[in-house]
Amino acid sequence: MKLNRANLTQLPDYVAQPAYRPGQVSQGICHIGVGGFHRAHEVVYTEALINAGEANDWAICGVGLRAEDRAMRDALLGQDFLYTLVQLSDADTNPVQVIGAISGMLLAEESPEALIAKLADPAIRIVSLTITEGGYCIDDSTGEFNAQLPQIQHDLANPGSPKSVFGFLTAALAKRRAAGIAPFTVMSCDNLPHNGAVTRKALLAFATLADSELADWIAVNVSFPNAMVDRITPMTSAAHKLALADQHGIDDAWPVVCEPFLQWVLEDKFVNGRPAWEKVGVQFTDDVTPYEEMKIKLLNGSHLALTYLGFLQGYRFVHETMNDPLFVRYVRAYMDLDVTPQLAPVPGIDLTEYKNTLIERFSNQAIADQLERVCSDGSSKFPKFTIPTINRLIADGAETERAALVVAAWALYLKGVDEKGAAYKIPDPRAAYFQELVANDEGLTERLLGVEEVFGTAIPRSAGFVAAFERNLKSLREHGVSKTLENLLAKLPA
Repeated sequence: MKLNRANLTQLPDYVAQPAYRPGQVSQGICHIGVGGFHRAHEVVYTEALINAGEANDWAICGVGLRAEDRAMRDALLGQDFLYTLVQLSDADTNPVQVIGAISGMLLAEESPEALIAKLADPAIRIVSLTITEGGYCIDDSTGEFNAQLPQIQHDLANPGSPKSVFGFLTAALAKRRAAGIAPFTVMSCDNLPHNGAVTRKALLAFATLADSELADWIAVNVSFPNAMVDRITPMTSAAHKLALADQHGIDDAWPVVCEPFLQWVLEDKFVNGRPAWEKVGVQFTDDVTPYEEMKIKLLNGSHLALTYLGFLQGYRFVHETMNDPLFVRYVRAYMDLDVTPQLAPVPGIDLTEYKNTLIERFSNQAIADQLERVCSDGSSKFPKFTIPTINRLIADGAETERAALVVAAWALYLKGVDEKGAAYKIPDPRAAYFQELVANDEGLTERLLGVEEVFGTAIPRSAGFVAAFERNLKSLREHGVSKTLENLLAKLPA
């Protein structure tokens, strides 16, 4: 059965579906970057609220700024913007739900003018973002906005037909200001520390270059709440689509699969209203920082700790690495000994229980989360998820051996061949640059750790860390992943 509104009545009784008709809702949110995570997270909360009759004016208009976004728009358009979400776990039952809270989608390449007009519409009171960790145009070595990027230079020269997220936001806010329309809240849902503050810094930097008076207005009138977001959402595969058709009789061009776990901690800083997401499980707070630190250092940092080692070992899924007791012991040691001492108390969270839950989530066989997904964009992820932990270890004079292994594994992973001799591509926009740095073993340490935008300045200056990195890299080359982990774990306190 092809998924569309006409066929909803033919769905099996156990498949949850929208409790509202399209004419009963209107759009109040524009979301830039419609991918799997957005559709498994923000949309799910919003759908639950609309189903409860609480948010009929908060449906979502999807926005695609890249040429690749056309595939998503076309897939959703072909099925009345409905899609199926399947929760996968090792339990006997896995809930299936059809979601309709995205009620349309605009592509920048079809009409920049139409997109600016939509963003300037008074009905749109929130613009949310999932544009990836690297999408904020911030130079990790300086922490400053990179105005020299080609898309930024284009937008400054062509304000009426921008290409970047900051060009569109600035154009829309300029239009709202000129018309006396209240601004929208800009809400990042990306996985990076202080995502709201980063968004604010980038947008104000761009706007200052474009129109300094407008930048001053944005600084006073637009809010940028920080958020901690969490749900493991693998890339949708052909196998997922086939399983949906075979098991549930639904033909969906682009379903979403995800784990059951779902979390969103959000600062309650909105300038133009918001949905009552707290009624469907969102935790609002005045300061999201301790939750961010916990999630980014424990979940994302641990993901990086296992992913490159697992890939080198020949594994291709996260749960495969967690079926290996060596990986479980190593990741738990990294969490307990390296990360946890750095964390402030987190209101309402038992850290031991949280770490136990992470091990369970990583071990979820049914979700089959791809290591390739976790490996992707390492050059952008390291400065946000791992380097702060290492810098603190160095500053505290603590042991760096386990953390150095994470970096050594990435260095060897960049060679593009695993222990079994299988070649693979590096999913990173800067792959060619980093592969060149590790191509020759002689001088590799100095070249790689000297990349300041990734590693900063403390790491290459730390003789202890450099020595630990070289020891682990040598061990991985000569003895492989398993023996390296065995030797490392043998040194743990009893």
